[in-house]
Amino acid sequence: MIDEVLFEKVSRRIDAWRGDMIDLQKALTAVPAVGPANGGDGEMPKARTLQKHLSDMGFTIFRHFDAPDPSVSDGLRPNFLASIPGTNNARSVWIITHLDIVPPGEPGLWSADPYHAYVKDDCVYGRGTEDNQQDMAASIFAARALLAEGIVPRSTINLLFVSDEETSSEKGVQHLLALPEKIFGSGDWIVAPDSGDSEGSLIEVAEKGILWLGFKTTGKQCHGSKPQLGINAFSAASSFVTQLTKLREIFDAQDPLFDPPVSTFEPTKKEANVGNINTIPGEDVFCMDCRILPRYKLDDVLFEIEAIKREVEKNHGVTIEISIHQRVDPAPSTPDDAPVVLALQNAVDRVYRVRAAAGGVGAGTVAAYLRKRGLPAAVWSKTNMKAHQPDENCPVDNMTGNAKVFAHLFLQA
Repeated sequence: MIDEVLFEKVSRRIDAWRGDMIDLQKALTAVPAVGPANGGDGEMPKARTLQKHLSDMGFTIFRHFDAPDPSVSDGLRPNFLASIPGTNNARSVWIITHLDIVPPGEPGLWSADPYHAYVKDDCVYGRGTEDNQQDMAASIFAARALLAEGIVPRSTINLLFVSDEETSSEKGVQHLLALPEKIFGSGDWIVAPDSGDSEGSLIEVAEKGILWLGFKTTGKQCHGSKPQLGINAFSAASSFVTQLTKLREIFDAQDPLFDPPVSTFEPTKKEANVGNINTIPGEDVFCMDCRILPRYKLDDVLFEIEAIKREVEKNHGVTIEISIHQRVDPAPSTPDDAPVVLALQNAVDRVYRVRAAAGGVGAGTVAAYLRKRGLPAAVWSKTNMKAHQPDENCPVDNMTGNAKVFAHLFLQA
């Protein structure tokens, strides 16, 4: 049980900071943090902006675990934490949010400049405002409320801000886990607020395996009027896409923990081939996003894809090269009775009057890497699920409400 009078004081502080939360969103959105794999120059300018705001709010303890990366101007990808020491050294509470964002995509689909945040209908609009700045701001103002009230928590509070989540986390959480120093403790409460639902009723404890695959089909280019002189790579690739639907029948198990409850195999990105209509392409490239239920091994999926590939190569006289852009093997689930899950349920019930339940998702978060190290991380957020969309936005009420959930968690620990 927590001190309800204390929680009410903290909640009032959070409510009073609605405008400050919006201002922080605007400041962070104005500093694009796109990773080099997505055509950007990394997260360091945003990290500097964020740390300056944290210092101005009264945070004084910072630690950096930056990852070397020669592909960005600064040569480093930032990972840093802001801490409030607790009286109990046995446990820390972690809120992990990510600095990087995805590119805006087609500018014409946005109502305004995606890097100039604005408020409309009590929502903050802009790229990154939901993913992941909504809960970045919420966690910051939850901790700031404790500072403002002079509350010394029992457990140390660590707000961790990481890079590279939108691609591989190689320069983010994976970098941290590979350091000689063991940053996380087995008894720590770890929350990654990077997935959820519109009611706040989902505590994600399991994730599907991820395969991002690229397929390059090579045939022989020729004139469109003389197809017998070439081999149409686009036609062969189209057949390959169709044949890959067999994967849904081969890996057809269902698990009600997940939504959707099945493994998914979706063709996504398609690269341009020839630039004119009357040339038969000799090369064709497409990609596929696979989300695999934990009961299946990713190697088994790749084995079946290889078999389908060989059949298409034989039937069409082409060669197909498969490249793996991302691979995340399924991690063990966090137990639904883990202390952090039970504490989140208490906090969500108190703030939103919703009984949150454990479940699984197909999206990947940093929690998967932590779970592989035996760390029972939980993923939770009340979110309108506008991430990666044009006119991405988050309700201001989600920032304040989620901040109260995190504050309640801090007071329980």
